[in-house]
Amino acid sequence: MTQPQLKTPLLTGEDATAKRAELKAYFLNSWNTYESLFSLINNDDAFYKRPEPLRHPLIFYYGHTATFYINKLMLGKFINHRINEKLEAICAVGVDEMSWDDLNSEHYDWPSVDEVREYRQQVSALICKLIDDMYLPLPIEQDSLAWIILMGSEHERIHLETSSVIMRMLPLSDLTPNEHWKSCSDSGTAPINQVLAVEGRDMSLGKQATDRTYGWDNEYGQATISLPAFKASQYLVSNQEFLSFVEAGGYQTPSYWTEEGQKWLGYKQAKMPRFWVEDGGQYYQRNLLDQMPLPLNWPVEVNYLEAKAFCNWKAAQTGNVVRLPTEPEWYAMRDFIDVDLVNWSEAPGNTNLEYYASSCPVDRFETNGFFDIVGNVWQWTESPIDAFEGFEVHPLYDDFSTPTFDGKHNLIKGGSWISTGNEAIKSSRYAFRRHFFQHAGFRYVEAQNEDLPIIPVNKFENNTDVCQQLSSHYGKGALGFKNYQVALAEKVKHWLSKYDAKKTKLLDLGCCVGRTSFELSPLFLHVDGVDFSARYIQHGVQLQTGEKVRFETINEGDIVDYHEVSLSDLGITSADNIAFSQGDASNLKAVFNGYDVVIAQQVLEKCYDPKEFMKEATSRINKSGLLVLASDYQFNNEVAMKEKWLGGIKVNGENVFGFDGVNLLLANTFELLEETELPQVVATTKRNFKVSNKHISIWRHRG
Repeated sequence: MTQPQLKTPLLTGEDATAKRAELKAYFLNSWNTYESLFSLINNDDAFYKRPEPLRHPLIFYYGHTATFYINKLMLGKFINHRINEKLEAICAVGVDEMSWDDLNSEHYDWPSVDEVREYRQQVSALICKLIDDMYLPLPIEQDSLAWIILMGSEHERIHLETSSVIMRMLPLSDLTPNEHWKSCSDSGTAPINQVLAVEGRDMSLGKQATDRTYGWDNEYGQATISLPAFKASQYLVSNQEFLSFVEAGGYQTPSYWTEEGQKWLGYKQAKMPRFWVEDGGQYYQRNLLDQMPLPLNWPVEVNYLEAKAFCNWKAAQTGNVVRLPTEPEWYAMRDFIDVDLVNWSEAPGNTNLEYYASSCPVDRFETNGFFDIVGNVWQWTESPIDAFEGFEVHPLYDDFSTPTFDGKHNLIKGGSWISTGNEAIKSSRYAFRRHFFQHAGFRYVEAQNEDLPIIPVNKFENNTDVCQQLSSHYGKGALGFKNYQVALAEKVKHWLSKYDAKKTKLLDLGCCVGRTSFELSPLFLHVDGVDFSARYIQHGVQLQTGEKVRFETINEGDIVDYHEVSLSDLGITSADNIAFSQGDASNLKAVFNGYDVVIAQQVLEKCYDPKEFMKEATSRINKSGLLVLASDYQFNNEVAMKEKWLGGIKVNGENVFGFDGVNLLLANTFELLEETELPQVVATTKRNFKVSNKHISIWRHRG
């Protein structure tokens, strides 16, 4: 028997007490299933192995889902104290495999397994108490504490799946099977695949705001498309069908592979799918907890690049146009199934942990002539993920979707055997880099031509706040004032020379979309650009890779202007020494240390704990190093509680200003060298602007 799963709760209801009980049961079911998966690891050393060089060790993922709750609850001001600051910093942000280079974990001081176990118990107790005590109006809205509880539960279910993929790469000796995680034992010869016709029609995609289940931001909105008729393979591509490609020299024939695929192939030197093992001329398959002779009638598990190469090989064999399905084409098949997770009595496919802790034969779950429309393995598509019309980022998780809207992350659909909760819902949308390994396979489509019925990736940034920052950073200035970021960089350059500063490492905190980091990078061996918002730093990364950033600004009413910028436009020839990272300025990871210069741009007034930030930032500076603070000291209760403000308050009847608070915190360890002011102008429309006068101060560490 597999691990029993509760279904994701409905947002609606009439009884708050009953809904609290339902939320608590779902939270505990998610939590305990995750614990059950990690209990398969039978020795602590295995938590620190890296069987996949592009991912963190499993100790990160064990702690990550718990720290996620604390970080989101802190951000939403549902709690005001952390449990373990060090652990919550190091386990905060994962990786997206932005390259094929090994992830550098040299500076990670991982916690012990027992420390994480104890921490998880503390977090679980906190969440249960929050659920018991919270005010719960119904239906649950996106600004509700209950929404954050659901967000955490669904996030943990995502990592239930991704962690199981990494465990599948560990030596079997590091894992101990149990009755809740049993593989399918049936295998045999695969059925002969054929293509079946699917009628074309007009379609509307997107989750409605009135939907009764939790959703991630990229699921909402609407897209309409006129879908032509197509033919899709009856079965997922089996190990047997893919074996023909392998034996035909598919991995050794560059013409079958895309340019990206050829680069990946050259790097990995792959000769077969990742979970196949060859021993003495015999193929075997590695499952989560066992290895078995290659089950020919199970679905093959590959990344997008391998699936695409197979389609190109098959096209060469048949003379037909063969490719992966698009997202709308998958939905055309998904519509054959008239139930969803919340209302099925049993899963219409090998999913939701209802059958096995592995894949199973491809001819077991049939609907309308097609098999495995959902479940068994995720299905790669030709569709890069992008937002639907009406997309709005959730303010407490702004980096869930937006970093993937880059044309480099392709959607996977249908879920796998371990997909639960939101992952198993029809409207779910998940995407990964094309070289990413997941419990994922594919089916193929035969089409009339090469045209793809996909929703094109919108390469223009249109979020109002992000566009205003891009315009401010990379525009020419306004109202007669110089570009603020350029002026700040010039002032810093002057001070670096005047005070004979060392120029090995720079930390640019609150780097936003990156202009100051770029301007100062030629002076330093290494620059860390850190910002809390992934929506900002993704544009710095994009520029750094040589790509253009396109964005729009409001001219007047519904009229917008379109802009394009690149580093070459700015006269910046190289910025390889910058590492852009998402980070919490009040709880920085230990790796951010040993700086000759730290610049903090509008961080004081934008972080939830300005006093703690000052301790964090100053502790990262070398002796005789410089600290540059840029602030307007406009603290407010929506960001930080008043007792954490540095100024703008009365103490014993006397006025205390922001710079007074800075002086109080820095006086013992830092010497004030200079202070000045610089105006910053941010255009909201062509004729409307936000103007602020930033106070800039420079300090030297007395050590």
